[in-house]
Amino acid sequence: MGADKELAGRVAIVTGAGRNIGRAIVLALANAGAAVAVNGRSSRANVEAVVAEIEAAGGKALPVMADVTDAAAVERMAAAVADRFGRIDILVNNAAGRPQQPLENMSLADWRGVLATILDGAFLTVKAALPHLKASGAGAIINIGGVSGHVGAKHRAHVVAAKAGLVGLTKALAHELAEYAITANCVVPGLIDTARDPASPLPRHHSVSRTLAGRLGTPQEIAAAVAFLAGPNARYITGQTLHVNGGVYLG
Repeated sequence: MGADKELAGRVAIVTGAGRNIGRAIVLALANAGAAVAVNGRSSRANVEAVVAEIEAAGGKALPVMADVTDAAAVERMAAAVADRFGRIDILVNNAAGRPQQPLENMSLADWRGVLATILDGAFLTVKAALPHLKASGAGAIINIGGVSGHVGAKHRAHVVAAKAGLVGLTKALAHELAEYAITANCVVPGLIDTARDPASPLPRHHSVSRTLAGRLGTPQEIAAAVAFLAGPNARYITGQTLHVNGGVYLG
């Protein structure tokens, strides 16, 4: 892994880490010296491929399959990570669903499904990891938001509401957990060049929005922001929303 090991001795959980931004985040944290738990819900092959990539480079990684909306599964995940590595210092809540659907066709189950993954998932993972984050003495929670939570988006009412709620949760956590030396921040990706399922249409805001940078961002650029907020040089930063978007939205 990389020469700069500022996260050596630290342990991270990253949810939704089998590909794209989640994969880039675990690779960045491992490159900085952290042992990482790579979480996924359905694709064990993706998760194990990321773990193999980290281990091949000399890092430490653990595959943990768990649905973040399942409280018991999340508790088991946190316990497995603590049992394997002895601690949890960093929690990155990246798991999310981003379907596009007109509001008039959206069922209550559709609405609740997206909010459950993004908001319930963050709540449950924080609860499960909290005893270990408190014991860390330098715990860090990084929630992965979305630019649509700040500017809105057509056919994504559930996603917009959930991502906006994640910003509020981040601020609440910053207040509540500061006494335990735990920071809580939200990294908000803009228009990012990620691999998508063939059946999933390109998000509408990708076609109607333009960045000042003149290009899409990369998952690695989001990962770099997360790694910084997880590290020792960001201990005075908490309750903040960091936009990494090439200027598509100026918050």
